[in-house]
Amino acid sequence: MSELPNGWVNLKLGEVISYGKTEKSDAVDIPEDAWLLELEDIEKNSSKLLNKLKFSERKAKSTKNKFRKGDVLYGKLRPYLDKVIIADEDGYCTTEIIPLKPTEEVDGRFLFYSLKRKEFLDYVNSVSHGVNMPRLGTKQGKEAPFTLAPIEEQKRIADKLDSVLAKVEAARARLDKIPVILKRFRQSVLAAATSGELTKDWSEDRDKKNWLEYTLNDIADIRDPHPSHRTPKIVEGGVPYIGIGDISNKGVINFENARKVSEEVLKEHNKRYQLNEGDFVFGKIGTLGRATKLPIGIDYTLSANVILIQPKSESVVPEYLMLFLSSPSTMDEIAKQANSTSQSAFGIKKMRAFSTRLPSLAEQKEIVSQINLFFEHANTVEKQYDAAIARLDKLNQSILARAFKGELFARSVKSEIKDIENSVEAIHA
Repeated sequence: MSELPNGWVNLKLGEVISYGKTEKSDAVDIPEDAWLLELEDIEKNSSKLLNKLKFSERKAKSTKNKFRKGDVLYGKLRPYLDKVIIADEDGYCTTEIIPLKPTEEVDGRFLFYSLKRKEFLDYVNSVSHGVNMPRLGTKQGKEAPFTLAPIEEQKRIADKLDSVLAKVEAARARLDKIPVILKRFRQSVLAAATSGELTKDWSEDRDKKNWLEYTLNDIADIRDPHPSHRTPKIVEGGVPYIGIGDISNKGVINFENARKVSEEVLKEHNKRYQLNEGDFVFGKIGTLGRATKLPIGIDYTLSANVILIQPKSESVVPEYLMLFLSSPSTMDEIAKQANSTSQSAFGIKKMRAFSTRLPSLAEQKEIVSQINLFFEHANTVEKQYDAAIARLDKLNQSILARAFKGELFARSVKSEIKDIENSVEAIHA
């Protein structure tokens, strides 16, 4: 539907409400038990209220905006975060939040949903000023697009959006449990694998007592890839300088966004070590662990906040050693042994002296094979989860777009929500 329903009209936000007109209050005039809202209290995108603190709990000293129950509170700082809520009681807020008062012609919930639709978000992101902390100016706020429907239709649409989007959020809440479940599953698999439980029935003559104890130094070369610990000069278009911050929680190295150093630094590193298939790094400062296999055949260097581990293939299966160092019991022990300063640190000497019990090479290979099978299943579920979340995100905006075109009550919306619910059920199963 390209045309608006009868009685609807496209206007500017400043034509229907007093955008930017605020009531200021000095900190000394704010009651101790008054609600004081900060931007950090509002969850981005979801508009969930994360904290509700009193003025006495914050001891703020700056001027605040006063708002009243029913006002729509819009965060103008970094508007791409989509922080907007409806006040459920009177209170005060940072001046980075603009209270918008509903009128006889504009329903509060209709206004709230209007500020969350893609058309509005695209507009404010395009006109906000400031690089690191973009902010929507008052003039630009007044010029924002707003679709006005008759007041009774606004209320009907808001009621329907409350109902429909609640179902979407219920599906999202169920999906949000999946990453936690998958993490717990993977950790359980690693724990069973490195304790011998996973392969206890693998061989009739297999005996856990035959697992032999080694230090990591016995079975791998443990290297400090950058012993000077001085960050090399960063250059444009150079060689990636990989640290623990360039490795995701899923063990993916971001070479593109990593800092870059000169070819001379690469040559210096190449004199100290050559990477082989199966080598991996382990975070030793700040973020401990996150064992990650290193690719070979491309140029990059390693930072001082990782340890380079080069397994000796005659003694240990490299994949097994990496999985062992990622297991819950290993990480717990490393955390206990780490130096507790301003940030955790687990140095080269401690890593070399760290002990492990190893089964035979054959059993190590079997353990790796079984872990990979379990992890493949987890990865499949994770892809289903990612796809379902992406569909939910699109569905939210699709519903809002239809609402402001007068198309919300189409049967296809119900069908889409039902499909999402079925996907959620399938993943949980």
